[in-house]
Amino acid sequence: MMRIMGLRAVIVWCIWLGLIEFSVGGRVRHYKFDVEYIIKKPDCLEHVVMGINGQFPGPTIRAEVGDTLNIALTNKLFTEGTVIHWHGIRQVGTPWADGTAAISQCAINPGETFNYRFIVDRPGTYFYHGHHGMQRAAGLYGSLIVDLPKGQNESFHYDGEFNLLLSDLWHISSHEQEVGLSSKPLKWIGEPQTLLINGRGQFNCSLEAKFGNTTLPECQFKGGEECAPQILHVEPNKTYRIRVASTTSLTALNLAISDHKLVVVEADGNYVTPFVVDDMDIYSGETYSVLLRTDQDPNKNYWLSIGVRGRKPNTTQGLTILNYKTISASVFPTSPPPVTPLWNDFERSKAFTKKIIAKMGTPQPPQRSDRTIFLLNTQNRVHGFTKWSINNVSLTLPATPYLGSIKFKLNDAFDQTPPPVTYPQEYDIFNPPVNPNSTVGNGVYKFNLGEVVDVILQNANQLSGNGSEIHPWHLHGHDFWVLGYGEGKFKQGDEKKFNLTHAPLRNTAVIFPYGWTALRFKADNPGVWAFHCHIEPHLHMGMGVIFAEGVHKVGKIPREALTCGLTGKKLVENGHY
Repeated sequence: MMRIMGLRAVIVWCIWLGLIEFSVGGRVRHYKFDVEYIIKKPDCLEHVVMGINGQFPGPTIRAEVGDTLNIALTNKLFTEGTVIHWHGIRQVGTPWADGTAAISQCAINPGETFNYRFIVDRPGTYFYHGHHGMQRAAGLYGSLIVDLPKGQNESFHYDGEFNLLLSDLWHISSHEQEVGLSSKPLKWIGEPQTLLINGRGQFNCSLEAKFGNTTLPECQFKGGEECAPQILHVEPNKTYRIRVASTTSLTALNLAISDHKLVVVEADGNYVTPFVVDDMDIYSGETYSVLLRTDQDPNKNYWLSIGVRGRKPNTTQGLTILNYKTISASVFPTSPPPVTPLWNDFERSKAFTKKIIAKMGTPQPPQRSDRTIFLLNTQNRVHGFTKWSINNVSLTLPATPYLGSIKFKLNDAFDQTPPPVTYPQEYDIFNPPVNPNSTVGNGVYKFNLGEVVDVILQNANQLSGNGSEIHPWHLHGHDFWVLGYGEGKFKQGDEKKFNLTHAPLRNTAVIFPYGWTALRFKADNPGVWAFHCHIEPHLHMGMGVIFAEGVHKVGKIPREALTCGLTGKKLVENGHY
């Protein structure tokens, strides 16, 4: 009898901590997440960061295709709401679980618990992060890995696996960053102080000090330090899969491993035609899998480096060590780390990006679209405040989440006027705007269910001076086909250059300086979805739009997602829901 009771206790304990429960079509994996501020030393200095269950970064979620994740998220912050977005998970049938405050749900208030429940339907490398204010910049993020079901194998062989979550760290709080970005004049956040690999970096010491490239002292780690690098231990003549995800707030990165080639096999949860590189660029919001063959001298160790791309850097490289187990992990590499390519070598960035094509057998885009929208990215002013705008509208989110207000036809919850679908063709993208003034808005682009939509992202000159930034755009609820990239302003006839035969499926794509990027997706997932620049301060400054499709087909939305704004007042409080 005692053995039976003990077994029951173990089962209950397993389910509570995030282990398993069986259901038709897969397992239900339960997690309990407590979101709170914690004190950590991610770069050897003490900081307040956002953590989950006392961990920074948050716990890694691992599941198999077909599993249901049930994550009970409790807000243990003192004075602010929170949500978590499951980046790259399409949320088919569960748009309320997308984790976007004011879009898919109300922010979770302090002391409250919200249950995210959704199916992971495709294998791949994903991650999760805060999507309220600038909580991703505060450290609210973690990895999410979806494996093939047991008994199924990848088309590529590997002997072991590593997971790298890349991020950037500031020594000023995300709240101070928010205030600066919302001030007149703008107080820009500047470049990050430290680059982190799995939440670890070094600010006041250097792993490469003996090579003379820094004035910092050499790091003296005794073991167990929070900022000590997580070393990748490998055996000679093996193949390893390295999953890489970038949850950076600002920086684009370049990753390299000394003397080793990398074979890219996955991008944003989709298989690609494998190709070999010496190094790779990764923008905020992107994920990759690369294969590493440990075919170098096994009597040496090697650097793994990340460095800033796309912006003039003022941040030292992030470093860790690839350790061949034939020697001690304490032996430093005998040569300096790989040199990060020049930050403004955009041709190199474009060359890498254009190598990414779909693996044979990947669904290809419909040959024609039903409609096209052109989205011009500009930096503007609204009443003297610096903003980012799309077609001269800077996004401000409403008090009532769109999903509830559209489903229940609360038309006074947001602006019912559709946003502009294009911009004046005489607009000069190569110079600062003649009229820098913009407006704010919260209108929605509404698509018919099943409609095929082309989006042309158009980059332009910044507000003043000469310059055009790289922007990684992320779409919630869908993958899109990347049809192509171009220089200058998109013009009639450019659509003839579209790649319709091996277009890669992605959920994040960049627009290069003074260029355009063409995307195609099918509006086949009922819900309301954000489409935005994944650079955190840019989104905070209004660089995003809202898509909606088939909301009338959305099933029951959990009551907890609707307790704010007009849905809270008209539905929940009055007992109508």
